Amino acid sequence: MKRFILILALILPVAVSSRAAEPTVMPPAHEAYVMHFDGDWRVAGGLPEKALLISLQGLANRAAPQFYVIHPKDFQWEITLPLYEYYEHKYGVHFTELKTANAALTQFKSAVKGYVVWDKTVTTSLNVAFTIAGLEDAVVVTADLIPLVEQYGLKPIDDLRGRYTGQTDAQIYQDAVNRYWARCNKDAVMMMGGPRGPVMVPGMADWGVREKMFFHDLAANPEIPAELALEKRLLSELNPGATIFGWHPYGKDTEEMHTTLISSHGLKMEGLHNLPNLSFNCQFTFTPGFKFTNHAHVALDAKLEAQDKIYLSFVQSDSIGIGVWTKPGRGQLPFAWQVTMNWTKFSPAALEYFHESATPNDYFIGGLSGPGYMYPNHIPADKFPLLMKQANELMSMLDEHVLEIMDNSAADGNLGNADLTKETVDRYYKAFPSVIGFINGYGPARTRDLRGTQPLISYDYYIDPRRPREEVAADLEELIALNTKRPYFLLVHVRESNDVNSLITIVKQLTGPTEVVPLDVFLKLAASKQTYTTRYQDPADPKHFKGF
Repeated sequence: MKRFILILALILPVAVSSRAAEPTVMPPAHEAYVMHFDGDWRVAGGLPEKALLISLQGLANRAAPQFYVIHPKDFQWEITLPLYEYYEHKYGVHFTELKTANAALTQFKSAVKGYVVWDKTVTTSLNVAFTIAGLEDAVVVTADLIPLVEQYGLKPIDDLRGRYTGQTDAQIYQDAVNRYWARCNKDAVMMMGGPRGPVMVPGMADWGVREKMFFHDLAANPEIPAELALEKRLLSELNPGATIFGWHPYGKDTEEMHTTLISSHGLKMEGLHNLPNLSFNCQFTFTPGFKFTNHAHVALDAKLEAQDKIYLSFVQSDSIGIGVWTKPGRGQLPFAWQVTMNWTKFSPAALEYFHESATPNDYFIGGLSGPGYMYPNHIPADKFPLLMKQANELMSMLDEHVLEIMDNSAADGNLGNADLTKETVDRYYKAFPSVIGFINGYGPARTRDLRGTQPLISYDYYIDPRRPREEVAADLEELIALNTKRPYFLLVHVRESNDVNSLITIVKQLTGPTEVVPLDVFLKLAASKQTYTTRYQDPADPKHFKGF
């Protein structure tokens, strides 16, 4: 007979300490403008006008938060409409819609000094144009858009047509470094990767333009040594603690290669190439009187006793905004959400929105690996303490008490070695003496530990949204059958776009005794009875992926 105990709100939330965000001054209620984008990002289609508007957005938002973009429902960052509505009712922003590029230029032409032309036949030139746009207060255009911008009295600042014909990306970016790097922001760089070729989605370019960043999509791939060498130079010349915004270039390297490279310089990675509206979002602070209070289900000093059963806990990382927050079913299961902690600086209103719309079953945790996306096995030892001090401060502000760690430097996506070295684990325990515990991995990993009352548990399973639900249930049943020692602590990573309702159908198929519990409860239970083996990355395991 199947037995399944679904814990929703049976464990009463316990009040936990939290503190208000740092005192700041919020912009007063004011007028702003909004545009609706469609989903056409083709170089031969909608991209040129969108690139023009995004560069204009970065310039318009330098003085004040004036220009916001709403994307379609199927855009990866699904919260642009809910956050727009939140700005209206919570922050008192009154938006006027701009329906055309002409209307946007009419409204914001005073923020622009000229235009720079990029070459549609050499799409890498768009990144060079964005760099110039930030430095020269220009909008980026293709040849067919020149008549449009010249209607508003804008003059040409630079023309990249033909300059880079026949050149490699390494040659193009070396020229851009020679011309512009000395004038660019050294606290941040824009890695404008993602899809390349006929489709490009530079949704984050407004932020790079506003902050005068250097744009590139150099590869961290040893098989493209000229690009790798140039990027290493750029990373080495950034200020300590700098942030790399954007995402790696698809087809030239991998997420694992790039995150390993960035981490080896002690730097942080934030966002995706398509993360929108940071030039607008960064100018708001938390509303007066707001403070973060997590939905804890157990007191920080509580001691629980695990029973002889299977305990499951679900965690969704990949940042809340590209997950299932707005989809039906949220709140029907205990669920942990990894928060992009640096949004306290770049998107405070988004964090306030998430916390205010959370249900008692939504529990926030810190990550990923520190004060930004990093691979901790490769963070230099002398940089680790200061980075984790920053992470501690952010978690304290956000009332978070669990840290999620991930190191895929020796893995490929969801496959491969995602374990932590003992040295890395030692560093985390030293740096975070007050957390409830740690979780590790993305796909399944094998690192586990228990020191005092702080467990470190790795994921045993990863739910791909494309995998049929009955197969996911069968996989979990097999794990339960293989891990016969009770209690069994089964930590499950839920990939973005898995909806919560489908997870309910999965857990109802599991044979018991099985409980789905909140993550803070899960870790307290795991601390009470260590039926898992203490393990770290084996010295004989591969150290790098694809020879990086």
